Amino acid sequence: MREALRWTAIVFLFGVNAACAPTQVLTGIARTPIHPADVVIYSVAPPSFEPIAVIRASRRSLIAAGGAGAIDEVVQRLREHAAKLGANGLILDDFDDQQSLSFGTGVSSDTYTHNGSISLGLGGFFGLFKKTGTGRAIYVPPG
Repeated sequence: MREALRWTAIVFLFGVNAACAPTQVLTGIARTPIHPADVVIYSVAPPSFEPIAVIRASRRSLIAAGGAGAIDEVVQRLREHAAKLGANGLILDDFDDQQSLSFGTGVSSDTYTHNGSISLGLGGFFGLFKKTGTGRAIYVPPG
């Protein structure tokens, strides 16, 4: 029993800390990699560009799905992946929150006397959340 509990904890911790590798679908031709800081983020498509790939990246966290910090981390992962493909632009498309795992537990105690009873309960919960972002890696010609 103790061994099973230990392996369950190891698998859970590995799952929490596992990197969420970006995925891609090439829609054009990849170019020479560039520095991630040189990738410009677009909320709407520029007038002229060449598509390179549709990419997806995610971030896992315990307890909450995260706020602006989680989005910033996903955007940074998208930017780094776009840079590896030689894209000098990234059009942000969609962000999604998903709860992938949750654990809850509770304990209680009852005490009875000849005059009455006392009950005490305590519960707890934590979950594993995943924020995912999708974007289009593009090449914007100079000028």
